Amino acid sequence: MNSVKFKNVLYDVREATDIRDMLLYGAEAYGEQAAYLVKNKPGGVYEPISYSRVKSDMNAIGTALLSEGFGGQKIAVIGENRYEWAVTYFAVVCGVGVIVPIDRELKAADIASTIDKSDVTAIVYSGKVEKIVLEAIGISRSKPLAISMDAAEDDSERRSLKKLIEKGLTLQGDGDKSYTSAEIDPDAMTALLWTSGTMGAAKGVMLTHRNITANVVNMSKYVNVRGWTALSVLPMHHTYEFTCLIFTAYYQGCTVAICEGLKYITKNLAECQANVVVAVPLLLEKMHGRIWKTIEQSGRGKTVKAAVAVTKKVKKQDKMKKKIFKAVHEALGGHMELLISGGAAIDPLVIEDFNAMGITMMQGYGMTENSPILCVNKDRYFKAASAGLPMPGTEVSIMEPDEEGVGEIACKGPSVMLGYYKNDEETANVLRDGWLYTGDYGYFDDDGFLFITGRKKNVIVTKNGKNIYPEEVEYFLGTSPFIEEVVVWGKDDPASGDLAICADIFPAYDEIAEVEPTADVRALIDREVDKANAKMPPFKRVKRFDIREEEFAKTTTQKIKRHEVKHEE
Repeated sequence: MNSVKFKNVLYDVREATDIRDMLLYGAEAYGEQAAYLVKNKPGGVYEPISYSRVKSDMNAIGTALLSEGFGGQKIAVIGENRYEWAVTYFAVVCGVGVIVPIDRELKAADIASTIDKSDVTAIVYSGKVEKIVLEAIGISRSKPLAISMDAAEDDSERRSLKKLIEKGLTLQGDGDKSYTSAEIDPDAMTALLWTSGTMGAAKGVMLTHRNITANVVNMSKYVNVRGWTALSVLPMHHTYEFTCLIFTAYYQGCTVAICEGLKYITKNLAECQANVVVAVPLLLEKMHGRIWKTIEQSGRGKTVKAAVAVTKKVKKQDKMKKKIFKAVHEALGGHMELLISGGAAIDPLVIEDFNAMGITMMQGYGMTENSPILCVNKDRYFKAASAGLPMPGTEVSIMEPDEEGVGEIACKGPSVMLGYYKNDEETANVLRDGWLYTGDYGYFDDDGFLFITGRKKNVIVTKNGKNIYPEEVEYFLGTSPFIEEVVVWGKDDPASGDLAICADIFPAYDEIAEVEPTADVRALIDREVDKANAKMPPFKRVKRFDIREEEFAKTTTQKIKRHEVKHEE
């Protein structure tokens, strides 16, 4: 449902003072309900872990860590998405010290660097990354304690998380209340999150209990997932996944099933009967593409497109839409209700199509520095192309707007970070007069919805003062089925005396091979660039392009690392 009647309507929620208050409320409210669905062996069946069990394990780990002198310390966690990852995070922030989530895709030297610059004294890790973690510890200066999620016993190289839980339970049984009665300072750093570095060196974002809790509570006033099941597909070390799904699900009473890996998404969606997925555009656009490809191959392409065109005009009648597009729903497990996109801009057509097919889809906008959400569409009132409405309690402003209302997006509110860890200069660059300057450009429409135009650092300024946002040009190029990825940039053009818009293009080689196996790739892409140019004013049109044989380097949330792109001269 998408109706303007919900413009000023919020869901009723319980306020929370800090993360522990939020989690204890979840455990009390939902008790023996499944907080998580996990597989104890690859390809096995999903088994539940109750809210009560999470609380018990959290308190046990926290009690054991305090007993061993880790109070006030920084503790890292690294590994694939799993229950032990989440409960370790919970345990550390709810009475021990500061959690430092680390990307498991990093090399040993980068893990060691993160450990050292974060002042980590212990690192909890999964068996799948044990080799690289132990290597990182070996070359680190600080030599943190290694704690394995999978080891059955302690040994000379590592401690066992299972044994820590047993120790904590024993201590609690003997009357140790040091953890459960620990004071929580809502305004002290509780999470140190290293940004992915899409524009250069990563920075350590310091978040507090108040930052994260306000984000979860206020987001829950816009989006309701109570009583549903979500499939966790994004890496937990990313604040988008952990705040928007892991914390929010626990707070609202939504069960989280742990995905076995990206290639198992379709299978896992059906197995856990997922109702909601929080994902990045690349994943959702690929889902959308596969669905349409299957429809086309079935010979029903024209019929389904005609049906979608009709249902796009129908704002309600979700039951009718689900019946008409039953095959699409079955492709997503048969129970999908809500798709949420974030982390980057998504093609609005994808959102429009899924909504037309009876699956609510909307997007939000945020950054780690705001815990992360600034704006999000309501699940009952949204616009496909918009990043959403400012969150309750968050003030969002357009700084120094131009004649079209476009300017830098800035925000202030309870979710704004303390600053960057040991980096006063970068902190001063983004925190000014109480405002967090995002580095993104955008504008508000007449209904108060925010629209993102591009990154401030990426903008191309022509000699006559026109601003060109590469992301906009990339969007038009990306509508081609034969262009997989693209990065747009500007280059001085002596012939015109101005900037020439250039593009680095990674073609969709598999699609080309299937549709036009004998095609001259460059000639084909040249035609696709011409089609995209026809949709843009002359000053935005691509004048030159280069073909890549390999895809671009990306972060774990599938953002292209633009600073690593080497342009041809």
